[in-house]
Amino acid sequence: MELNDYIVYMNNEIDTQNMAIIETLLHESGKVSVGSELMISRLTGDGSSRKFWRIMQAGRRVCLAVAPPVVDELNLSEAKSARAIGLHLLQHGVGVPKQYGWDEESGVILFEDLGDKKLHEYVLEHQGSDDCLDTIRPYYLQVVKGLATMQVKGVKDFDNKWCWDTPLYDIRTMLERESGYFLRAFWQDYLGEKEPSGLQEEFESLARQTALISNNYFLHRDFQSRNIMLHNDQPCFIDFQGGRLGPLGYDLASLLIDPYVALPSDFQEELVEKYLDQLEILIPVDRMRFVEEYLLLALQRNLQIIGAFAFLTRQRKKQFFEQYLQPALISLNTLLECELFSDMIVLRETGAVAEKLLAK
Repeated sequence: MELNDYIVYMNNEIDTQNMAIIETLLHESGKVSVGSELMISRLTGDGSSRKFWRIMQAGRRVCLAVAPPVVDELNLSEAKSARAIGLHLLQHGVGVPKQYGWDEESGVILFEDLGDKKLHEYVLEHQGSDDCLDTIRPYYLQVVKGLATMQVKGVKDFDNKWCWDTPLYDIRTMLERESGYFLRAFWQDYLGEKEPSGLQEEFESLARQTALISNNYFLHRDFQSRNIMLHNDQPCFIDFQGGRLGPLGYDLASLLIDPYVALPSDFQEELVEKYLDQLEILIPVDRMRFVEEYLLLALQRNLQIIGAFAFLTRQRKKQFFEQYLQPALISLNTLLECELFSDMIVLRETGAVAEKLLAK
């Protein structure tokens, strides 16, 4: 009998083409055996439009099948990036899921199933308890060590032809995908406000300063608690398909100012130091210079987060993200209190007004 004679689909949310491709990849993977029922069920993603299915056999997780939302040039490029960058990181000892199958024409990939526990959910389970930081600290220490390793080792032999979005974190990315994203998706579309005079000039100045930071490292660019799985008591990193060359501090900022968990500022500072301890094992580090660069990158990332949450809420109707706009704005305004940003008068006023408008 054929393998597909043993497959049970838990819902009808799978088209015939992807069904056939997944069955073929399962045949070729050697991960399943004929004679024991396979169960395939649809999972939902976060902000992504990609399609996800969990494959189980005899009560065990076999793998995840991931497919583009539609098969077109852009989505296939993203899938190819996930395939190439994932294999590259695996080869350099980074904690990312293994891959068991790949169909180039459709973009379907079979990934190792890392389970359901995200770092975000683990933190929420313990928030409010007296020993919360003591409980989550061991995982965060593993994460920042793994991040430093990924950034330094992941750049070795990295081919920017793998990048589906942009090959480099640069001024254009900052102005279009971060500060510009904040302005368009949040300030103008979500809040319905007009562009403040002088704001664009401040964004351009911020981008020029940030562009001076070395960008010769591997950049994940969405390194936050919902993209970190806890599997076999180890953190594993997912959603790396947007990887490219970039600066060191960006991914660390993504992790530490993450609105999903709102880590206390003293814990953030502790993790910066632990990260730098690990980084110094790998490369020479100027700690004082790094901290200033980190603040610039954290501000850029914070603007991106707010723009993304507004876009996902308003345009993609994913209301889950709306609850995190206020904490993201509080984080932005806290960053803007730093002396480094004392001349960003318009942005500081804009952030304060936005926080009040959201609080209504």
